[in-house]
Amino acid sequence: MAKIPPGVGPKYPQAVVLFGATGDLARRKLLPGLFHLSSAGVIPGCRIIGVSLDDLDADGFRTLARGALDQFATRKNHGAAWDAFAETLDYVPLAAGASGLKAAVERAEQELGANCRRLHYLSVPPNAALSAVRLLDEAGLVERSQIIMEKPFGTDLASAVRLNTELHEVFSEDQIFRIDHFLGKEPAQNILAFRFANGLFEPIWNRNFIDHVQIDVPETLGLGSRAGFYEATGAFRDMVVTHLFQILAFMAMEPPTALEPAPISEEKNKVFRSMLPIEPKDVIRGQYTGYRAEEGVDPESDTETFIALKCSIDNWRWAGVPFFLRTGKRLAEGQRIISIAFREPPKSMFPVGSGVGAQGPDHLTFDLADASKMSLSFYGKRPGPGMRLDKLSLQFAMHDTGLIGDVLEAYERLILDAMRGDHTLFTTAEGIERLWEVSIPLLEAPPPVRLYPPGSWGPKSIHQLVAPHAWRLPFEREWRDPNRAGS
Repeated sequence: MAKIPPGVGPKYPQAVVLFGATGDLARRKLLPGLFHLSSAGVIPGCRIIGVSLDDLDADGFRTLARGALDQFATRKNHGAAWDAFAETLDYVPLAAGASGLKAAVERAEQELGANCRRLHYLSVPPNAALSAVRLLDEAGLVERSQIIMEKPFGTDLASAVRLNTELHEVFSEDQIFRIDHFLGKEPAQNILAFRFANGLFEPIWNRNFIDHVQIDVPETLGLGSRAGFYEATGAFRDMVVTHLFQILAFMAMEPPTALEPAPISEEKNKVFRSMLPIEPKDVIRGQYTGYRAEEGVDPESDTETFIALKCSIDNWRWAGVPFFLRTGKRLAEGQRIISIAFREPPKSMFPVGSGVGAQGPDHLTFDLADASKMSLSFYGKRPGPGMRLDKLSLQFAMHDTGLIGDVLEAYERLILDAMRGDHTLFTTAEGIERLWEVSIPLLEAPPPVRLYPPGSWGPKSIHQLVAPHAWRLPFEREWRDPNRAGS
């Protein structure tokens, strides 16, 4: 079990109301995460009330939770810890209404004491979010509470504004936590440490030294059981607005005045305000062959399962630097990387055929998978006579520190932050509305989808989008295996 340092947990006991408690996200991530946080003792008292459409009782919910831990928990350490956790679980079917939910929360709070706080987690489809908010309001559960909202936050500017307006009728902005699990990952937070704690890179983190940036999140997975959701959403709404743009903000933001939620949120929002509108000519939409034949998909569907785009940040630091974003389903590899390409020297004194420039520019690459990795590639002389150059790399992996076991999973970190009222890794209403605003040209006139074979890197036209550069994925070399001798 990961060692969680003192002081990172909330000050007060927590009554957690988990909407969508029998759903896929709750079983895969939320229940195992809450079990780990509770078992580690980082929460000073916790009770969890599951809420969903399923007609269960508390014992039925405990059975479901135990099955979720057995199947999905990465830390297999149950025994007495499970017995204690099971005692914290309760369940209310939606059919019980506001009165049933209120009674369950009151029971939990009687056990936790007068100083407890409430955390409402809405692990529900977007069209069910506001009804859950109204239920909480009707049950009188708004005070002393924080609410976590799952993506997507609207589907365009009008729906995002409407959603935020109705949310703000019940909850204040400082109570609302719009979750992006990408920002809860250790590597995403390591970007802040890498940039602002080191004098080596921050001076060159600008248009004078950086040629272009790629944020690349290909997925090998298909839709699974999400065809209905995906058909109405698509890759841009599902991944770019809520994930890739957020990572872009961490990478591109100015130094905050303090490493605190308000200054960090303000610098992220400055990036969003500086983004130029996304033009359809700078976007490639794709759809994998066979998508339209899947259950729940329109046989003439125009929904994109792949998107690649170029965007620009029109400010002093980044003017003229293109940012290339790519994500999609059923692609050749599953990766999550940020790759920063540095400008090449203005003149080369090396002879023709030396190899300099033959393998592209120098790159700094962040791997955003759970086990954080970074790589810096550069040219160096090949041993032997003459002046032949090869592309070399310096690599770091979290495994190198011996602290990989201390990494919190993304949802665990974000749940803790919400309990503490820390908005650093969450999206503001202003930020999300601005992102929908810059998306208007694309949403109003999307380019046609182009077919691509499953297992590929997307439509062939992606190479024209990034030209004269090249996509960093697939890598020219694999990450070194930290477990292999001599690596």
